[in-house]
Amino acid sequence: MDFSIFATADAWIALLTLTILEIVLGIDNIIFISILSTKLPSHQQKKARRWGLGLAMGTRILLLLSISWILGLEADLFHVGSMGISGRDLVLLSGGLFLIYKATVEIHGKVEGDEHGGTTGGKMPSFMSVVGQILLLDIVFSLDSVITAVGMVDADKVIIMILAVIIAVGIMLFAADPISNFVQKHPTVKMLALAFLVMIGVSLLIEGSGGHVEKGYIYTAMGFSVVVEMLNLRMKANARRKKELKSLEENEFGN
Repeated sequence: MDFSIFATADAWIALLTLTILEIVLGIDNIIFISILSTKLPSHQQKKARRWGLGLAMGTRILLLLSISWILGLEADLFHVGSMGISGRDLVLLSGGLFLIYKATVEIHGKVEGDEHGGTTGGKMPSFMSVVGQILLLDIVFSLDSVITAVGMVDADKVIIMILAVIIAVGIMLFAADPISNFVQKHPTVKMLALAFLVMIGVSLLIEGSGGHVEKGYIYTAMGFSVVVEMLNLRMKANARRKKELKSLEENEFGN
């Protein structure tokens, strides 16, 4: 790998742009990892998040080192009517279906009051089963991320893309625990996150079916929903504080 490319300003701009892109595209990955990790015993949750993000980084780097294979996935394998289906389409379709299924099961479990999100008999899943599910979605998210990165930077500048992935995952490692704790603490935020995953799953199905969904629209909608939810949480906290103050005042006057 040629590190001399970093002697130019364009290389550093590309690195910054790709790092930001990897972080943005990794938001849905963090949400999925955070929700799945909360299904494990508390002493295994942090380890699962570390494994999940580590596998995400490893998967992305391996795919970047196999760019010729990645580009080959764009070729049609067969046709359904007049629509060609490529390897990339199959990965996105299967990933979208899996994501919709998992998010729907989780939503059903929360609505029905099942603490473990619909797992059989209320049993907690094993650590390896959770890591396996994370790995499956890592592959889908990584493929989408790598194809986007390859489209933005020349394929011969793999080192820039690899460094962007490493930096982005390093940042996400710091963010994973606070995000997971916040989601676990606020049930309405968790439900919102699950709804996001359904929406992302639908977008993967559309992409795999030959359509195109502008990711900017998805992340704008997610950002707007998060802002509204933060306002709701703030409103509830203020209402709870006022109720506690009122209760204290009533107790003082009662005494």
